[in-house]
Amino acid sequence: MKKNIVFPILVFLASCSTEGTQDEVFNETSEALQLLSGDMRLKHEGIPSGVPETYNWVEGPRIGYGNFPPEGWNAFLPWGQVYLEKGATPKASTWFQIKNLQAWYLSEKSNTWIEWVNTSTIDGANYAENFQDDTNIPADIVVNGINGISSTLQAGYNFHFWNGEGRTSIDPDDIAGIWVSLESRIVKNAEGDENDTEPPKLLMGAGADYWRSLDAPWDNFTTNGDVMIGRFRFLTNEWQTFHAHTLNDQQIRTNPPPI
Repeated sequence: MKKNIVFPILVFLASCSTEGTQDEVFNETSEALQLLSGDMRLKHEGIPSGVPETYNWVEGPRIGYGNFPPEGWNAFLPWGQVYLEKGATPKASTWFQIKNLQAWYLSEKSNTWIEWVNTSTIDGANYAENFQDDTNIPADIVVNGINGISSTLQAGYNFHFWNGEGRTSIDPDDIAGIWVSLESRIVKNAEGDENDTEPPKLLMGAGADYWRSLDAPWDNFTTNGDVMIGRFRFLTNEWQTFHAHTLNDQQIRTNPPPI
């Protein structure tokens, strides 16, 4: 179900009852917006293993189709990907959790944020690190209730995941901005117990694809293409939020998404 939401941060700040509370909220909001901006502006924290140097997202985030899907395309799918850092030694049975996969768009017509996706129902597979020929194998995926899913990597493969409820219909003529986010952390095991050891060098990044239709099959990128690919940051033992978006600096300052 779509939701229309306007987030007037300045009004929210003005409603705070004390100066101390105002400062605290302002600082938290400022940090969140800095993270949002950085996840499409700064270079990756590490280089993902197995990604060819010729790929234009190997070192940092980038915009693909952005706010302009190809003519006739009318479906959307948010996703994420987990990689071992290049040169890192994989650890046996390394598990991570993923939850709260969201996708919102800024309406050109109403200038409000409208929800496309908000779910912890997540599906995915272990894909060849270079995505050559769409090669993939089944992944170990364990449902963890309110904490989404847990999964792991296999040697030579990433973990590529998406909205398990399927693609979303879109109005391609009403897009002024798109925002995708998810939360993730390293865990001890498939059940999602907290990890208390040094986390492995795993990188997480968010993104999204446009699709020709809700049911178009994959056909060597003739039926789908990415909206954007976000920055890779290292997973830790604590929950972190990862973003990908198509927003410019002015939009982030004046009409940010519901972070």
